[in-house]
Amino acid sequence: MGPSIIFQSSRDANWEIYAMNTDGSGQNNLTNDPFGDSSPSWSPNGSQIVFTSARDGGNVEIYIMNGDGSGQTRVISTGAAEESPAWGP
Repeated sequence: MGPSIIFQSSRDANWEIYAMNTDGSGQNNLTNDPFGDSSPSWSPNGSQIVFTSARDGGNVEIYIMNGDGSGQTRVISTGAAEESPAWGP
């Protein structure tokens, strides 16, 4: 799913992460969680997405998921709010 556009939106009164085709078609909610999800970024190979969420206890943490939204997993929990994740080489 890597060549699609990934973005966050509060169109359903809650911040969620969506993917869509480059022409704007095929918009798909990937996270669908009651807590806000934001700051998505594709991995360099286009297979995973890193993002932030407050879903585990209210503190903003960093998560990853597969490009189709499956396998959502927290990767760090420090007790502080993590923001603006990005992939590195």
